[in-house]
Amino acid sequence: MVQVLQQINNEFDENLIVSNSSFDDASVYKLNDDIALVTTIDFFPPIVDDPYNYGQIAAANAFSDIYAMGATPISALNIVGFPNDISENILVEILRGGSDKAKEAGVVISGGHTIKDKEPKYGLSVTGIIKPGEEITNSNAKINDDIILTKPIGTGIITAAHINKSVNQPILNSAIDSMKKLNKDASSIMKTVGVNACTDITGFGLLGHLYNLCKSSNVAANINFNSVPFLNGVFDLVKTNSFPGGSKSNFEFLNDFVKWGNIIDDHGKLLLCDAQTSGGLLITLDKSRSQELINKLNSLGIHNAAIIGEVSTLTNDSKYISVEG
Repeated sequence: MVQVLQQINNEFDENLIVSNSSFDDASVYKLNDDIALVTTIDFFPPIVDDPYNYGQIAAANAFSDIYAMGATPISALNIVGFPNDISENILVEILRGGSDKAKEAGVVISGGHTIKDKEPKYGLSVTGIIKPGEEITNSNAKINDDIILTKPIGTGIITAAHINKSVNQPILNSAIDSMKKLNKDASSIMKTVGVNACTDITGFGLLGHLYNLCKSSNVAANINFNSVPFLNGVFDLVKTNSFPGGSKSNFEFLNDFVKWGNIIDDHGKLLLCDAQTSGGLLITLDKSRSQELINKLNSLGIHNAAIIGEVSTLTNDSKYISVEG
């Protein structure tokens, strides 16, 4: 999709502070010196069986783009595709899940749009606000910054295994809980501590979103595989080759931009490229502040947050990302 968007000439507007040209999570449009609108949209088919959980996950996923910019989501519109041959009670539960997650986030859902579709799809168009100049983009990472991830990865593998009926319920429940968790607290804390760059981890996977951050910031990144937090059960599931198609596509695209350490096997590579839903925030900040950020995240129950690497200089003969064990 990025390749398609690059072929479209968007009309210039001096009030458009952040657009898709920098691969950021949301756009930022300045209304005046005190307020800018932060807007995003996201929707997808069900990845879990329970419609209420699906609605919650989809809503948390959509809000995440706003949180990654350091903004506050305030309103949203439902986006629904729904088949004729499925009970409307299921749709009610999906919307109820989205509504309850919106209430948790302090967001009002003011309406939406529904179409008939062959498979269910649900998501949200979200509007947030921020003071112009305070937005946190993915294009401001600094050399020697620490890189922090706030949620474990592996939701793509686990949900694919669920579709294939090859995952047990406790492992699936752990992934669902992670996907339902808002990035609200993590966003608030990073603004308090002060960070240089941020993006959230969704369909392009950990390395895909890190690649966008590095490219936009004109830097490289060194990742320690052993420091990356993973959801329980993914290392066993990865051996069953239960990967979503998006994870394999991510790996095929990113392979040219990543220098893999000799001990990183194919399963490990795919894990780092695993397509996530409602993943955590990927943050870069000065090393002097990284432990403070970790401590404050831990104090609010974000216990899987970890320093997974550091930002380095991008040279002509280096790749954007280096992964060591």
